[in-house]
Amino acid sequence: MFISIMLLLVPLIVIFVSAFSEGLKIVIVNLINQDMIHATFLTVIVALFTVPINVFFGILMAWLVTRFKFYGRQLLYILINIPIAVSPVIAGLLYLLLYANNNIITNWLHLHNIQIIFTWVGLVLVTIFVTCPFVVHELVPMMVNQGRQEDEAAILLGASGWMMFRYVTFPNIRWALLYGAILTNSRAIGEFGAVSIVSGLIRGETYTVSLYVELLYQDYNAVGAFVAASLLACISILMLFIKHYLQSRLKRIN
Repeated sequence: MFISIMLLLVPLIVIFVSAFSEGLKIVIVNLINQDMIHATFLTVIVALFTVPINVFFGILMAWLVTRFKFYGRQLLYILINIPIAVSPVIAGLLYLLLYANNNIITNWLHLHNIQIIFTWVGLVLVTIFVTCPFVVHELVPMMVNQGRQEDEAAILLGASGWMMFRYVTFPNIRWALLYGAILTNSRAIGEFGAVSIVSGLIRGETYTVSLYVELLYQDYNAVGAFVAASLLACISILMLFIKHYLQSRLKRIN
């Protein structure tokens, strides 16, 4: 218990104490700083794109893995887990090599004046990659436990694929889906390694809050860095409470 407090609670307390060490006025000044506002806005934008896309992808992949038997199904599930096994920095480098080098893809993008790397689009793409397994991981066990009997019964009664999903499958997986979305959102907001590679670290343009914490610390603005870190900590704590609530709901359902 003591070790847990020292490792988990004390650092969190230090973050908030350091953030308010020079008073509430300095905290407000740092929060309304233009770069801070832009970093927060960009972080929200990345999360708003990442979560719905990964929810759709997660449902599709979980449905494919649990409802169909085909050669290579296990391989597909292993491939889905690659973002967890691979370092986020490596993922960022892969995207950098893919969209920054001279190849067919980049030539087509340049021809149509589309830039991926060093823009918010690149941040979204790489965040989608590193967070894509979370929804799948939550849905697959739930859908395996649910079985296919209800789906098959709905089809025999004349339900379309969409009606079957809406009225049969979705009510059974909605809490697991929401739980996976919360995990995806938490990771998207706090992602550092991958986005630091593809962002180009352009101040006022491609800094998320997690990157902005490092920038402030390197600029010897320790209080500002702790203010930004405390903002991330507040979001994380909120996500933790929601996650705990959803876990309890999932246990009751199971």
